[in-house]
Amino acid sequence: MVMSNRSGSIKSGIFFVLAVSITILSFAVGCTSKKSNEILIGQFASLTGSEATFGISTDEGVRMVIDEVNEKGGIKGRKIKLITLDDQGKPEEAASVVTRLIEQHKVVALIGEVASTRSLAAAPIAQAKKIPMISPSSTNPQVTEVGDYIFRVCFIDPFQGEVMARFVIDHLKLKKVAVLRDLKSDYSVGLANFFIKKFKELGGEVLADLSYQAGDVDFKAQLTQIKSLNPEGLYIPGYYTDVGLIARQARELGIKVPLLGGDGWDSSKLFEIGGSAVENSYFSNHYSNESDDPLVKDFVKRYQEKYKKTPDGLAAQGYDAAKILVHVLESIDEITPQKIRDGLAQVKNFKGVTGVITIDEKRNAAKGAVIVQVKGQTNKYVTTINP
Repeated sequence: MVMSNRSGSIKSGIFFVLAVSITILSFAVGCTSKKSNEILIGQFASLTGSEATFGISTDEGVRMVIDEVNEKGGIKGRKIKLITLDDQGKPEEAASVVTRLIEQHKVVALIGEVASTRSLAAAPIAQAKKIPMISPSSTNPQVTEVGDYIFRVCFIDPFQGEVMARFVIDHLKLKKVAVLRDLKSDYSVGLANFFIKKFKELGGEVLADLSYQAGDVDFKAQLTQIKSLNPEGLYIPGYYTDVGLIARQARELGIKVPLLGGDGWDSSKLFEIGGSAVENSYFSNHYSNESDDPLVKDFVKRYQEKYKKTPDGLAAQGYDAAKILVHVLESIDEITPQKIRDGLAQVKNFKGVTGVITIDEKRNAAKGAVIVQVKGQTNKYVTTINP
């Protein structure tokens, strides 16, 4: 009798376990089915840290596109799920979060990073895992050289350096300049090299090529040496965080010549840090929000309505990166990393807010650049220079 009750209890227990297992399995299958109906896109960006405005602006541009697509029903009935992780502006963290996005979140494509150093830390991982990665704004040539799964929608530094060299010679009529570069930044080092090469080719003279390291707060030794050489301009291809301080100290030392730079200057924080010291300086950028292009005007209007501020170049680049990815997702017959990669490689004459974009055989974007001048709390359009 005791054995009979025990046998019944065992059977009941088995049925209970089976029932629970079936329920859990059904729930898991349901969840998997639900998840599989979403298109998982990863984004890694500096949402905190010293260069947080880069990541925040880019993220806002990207999310603007994703929200618009999802509000219209998604891609062929599938909503896009954007998973954004903060790399804190650190290369090692960029590598870590990209690994998580690929291995844990199972994303089919990546958007990021802005800074070339962080893109270079992450790109080998994306390439090894064969997950397409689109950098909105990393301009160092080495980024896409990592492999055939790495793309960008911005111009590259050889062109950006050439643009500013041509502008300085042809428009500002300056022949003698000094250069102050950030030795810790692949972006700054590369851009300085390309500017110097082209400037010399055009007949200009580089009186000094000095350096600092990101995070430095005292630049007076370098600036004092530069002042003694009487340059007609000072090229500082760094990020706004350092440029603002350098500008202040340059003006305090009596350096009154135009300050010149690249797209790493593009942040509202530049005005806060540099104040009047950056007034009338020039830098190359991806677009101007003053453009008369109807596409740009519409983008600026909708961005202002959504975020209550004017979009900078990083926001525009993030927007174009996401728009191109959506364009590819809509055009392919099956959403897989391989198909996305192949689709990105075929992008031609895509009309974005930062210009008409064609992805070339090296997975770089062939497009023009604009020169803007710092005026008060904004950047005024000066000219466009095409390849």
